[in-house]
Amino acid sequence: MRLRILGAAGEVTGSNYMIETKNYKVLVDCGMHQGRDEEKHAGEELPYDPTEIDALLLTHAHIDHSGRIPLLVKAGFKGKVYCTLATAELVEILLRDSARLMREDAEWRTRKNARRGLPPVEPLYDENDVEDMLTHRAPVPYDEVIEICPGLSVRYREAGHILGSAIIEAWISEDEGQKPVKVVFSGDLGQLDGVIEKPPTVIEEADFVLIESTYGDRLHKSLADTRSEFQSAMEDVIRTGGKMLVPTFVVDRAQRMLYEFKLLQKKLPDLKMPPIYLDSPMGVKTTEIYSKYKHLLSRGVKEMLLAGEDPFEPEGFKFVRTADESRAINDVNDAIVLAGSGMCSGGRIMHHLKHSLYKNDTHVFFVGYQAYGTLGRRLIDGAKTVRIAGEEVAVNAAFHTLNGFSAHADQDDLLKWASHFPQKAQFIVVHGEPKSSQALAECLSADGFFAQVPAYGDEIDLCSKAPEKAGRPVIAQSIRDRAEIYPLDVENALNSISSCMEDMRESVIKNSRQYKETMPLLISARVLLEAAAAISEGRLAYKGKADK
Repeated sequence: MRLRILGAAGEVTGSNYMIETKNYKVLVDCGMHQGRDEEKHAGEELPYDPTEIDALLLTHAHIDHSGRIPLLVKAGFKGKVYCTLATAELVEILLRDSARLMREDAEWRTRKNARRGLPPVEPLYDENDVEDMLTHRAPVPYDEVIEICPGLSVRYREAGHILGSAIIEAWISEDEGQKPVKVVFSGDLGQLDGVIEKPPTVIEEADFVLIESTYGDRLHKSLADTRSEFQSAMEDVIRTGGKMLVPTFVVDRAQRMLYEFKLLQKKLPDLKMPPIYLDSPMGVKTTEIYSKYKHLLSRGVKEMLLAGEDPFEPEGFKFVRTADESRAINDVNDAIVLAGSGMCSGGRIMHHLKHSLYKNDTHVFFVGYQAYGTLGRRLIDGAKTVRIAGEEVAVNAAFHTLNGFSAHADQDDLLKWASHFPQKAQFIVVHGEPKSSQALAECLSADGFFAQVPAYGDEIDLCSKAPEKAGRPVIAQSIRDRAEIYPLDVENALNSISSCMEDMRESVIKNSRQYKETMPLLISARVLLEAAAAISEGRLAYKGKADK
């Protein structure tokens, strides 16, 4: 019996794991790679034969956990996709939108390729593949043990991340009469002090625990401090005028921000907010689903609903459904605009950024994780110019990062959740950048647990026992190497180079003396950048520390 790590190893996206015995193969999640991870995995085929997969266990609807399931079905998967009732509804909305975005992107790239004499681009899957996938859904309730196949039973527990999100307890055996091995998949865990959803379920027994580590190396600000920071920033926006852009994941982040706007209006009734737009047809449907499953929401949200108030409809709120309505917001000077995608990697937020980033009175609020390689991450890291829809846009907006509104647990919350397991439990740290995963593994080891950070393709023997003394965590060498060369440093270096190029472009070209003196240095810089690009793409070997 083994557990194969096929995604989200040293990465925050692309979750994909396989439970494999001599009798069955079952996947846990089958997510899309996003940001820099998407570029790294571009063109890769699924690392298994989909026709051999007996079932899929889905922790929640987010695309980095569900986004490749239509591809799995397209390639021959015939089993059931088990998920909670709310996830079954939300994943339909997200996957339909994913297929639409991929189709539009493929059409744009095909037109671009045609002008260069290159072949057309096909999307990973289309709307018909999503329709086929939806017939495989098998909704299950929380807290009931379900037999997936002989030798595998599971139970879905509240994860507190988004509506319908689940921790999965799995009891795995290979032979009749064998004592099952219990593996817990954390999925994405929400904060213990839940605001929209209930807090994650405490689980007290396991042999193995796959634990996410998105914020494994850092702490969120307290809710009180985050709300104070939010209020102060909002007062500045309203006092100075201008547009406030909030890139949001339309599942949970949008609803959370609408709820926070509602609470702020109740607290400060004299605060005159500009119109609030949720610019997403998906957001409309998602908010309706949140209201439908109010029994899964936190006490504070339910109390507001029972009092006859809509927690997701602040004063001045407007749904935006059509593309024409979305474009019309560009002509509105003072407005609050919530739009996807949350990492600025596509969706309607892109044209709002294109029309507003260059303005000094624009404020951009980041309320969720920004993966490396995404536009959101580049903006946070200080990019002076960005390219959006083929156009260079100057960045003069003010930025606010409110991690306290995150749907993810921070390091303290992750360790508190983990502390309820027995010392025999072995922790497998996944779903985090290398530095975050390594930091959480070291904390778990300090608490007496055996912890490891696997690399992509690693296999965990489910019959193995934890050592009597935990000792240092076991970190895959590739994870160690990447943690030492932390991506933030690379991002900052590239942003600095880009900024220098923009600053020099006009002044050097216009001044012939500077041009002559500078040209030899520019040629040297070009050679170094070309060598760096060749190493990053694997076209040139680097004999350095990692090879010694």
